[in-house]
Amino acid sequence: MAKDIPESNPDPDPRLTTGLEPGGGVPPGETPPGEASTATGAGPYRPPKRGWARGPLVVILALALLCALFFLAYAIVLAL
Repeated sequence: MAKDIPESNPDPDPRLTTGLEPGGGVPPGETPPGEASTATGAGPYRPPKRGWARGPLVVILALALLCALFFLAYAIVLAL
């Protein structure tokens, strides 16, 4: 082990740390609140819209119809 590094514990001694109650507890108000507990969202609350938007629904239905027509035409060609 290197001679420059002390062999002491890097943690502070709880008996010498300010703000601790007997037994190691922390009194209320001594520590800051949790990270997101004091902040609001990035903007006003907007409830999610219900249902599907018309555009994506039309695209999905059109793709499903094209797939069905492709397989129908493929089945007809194989039957000939």
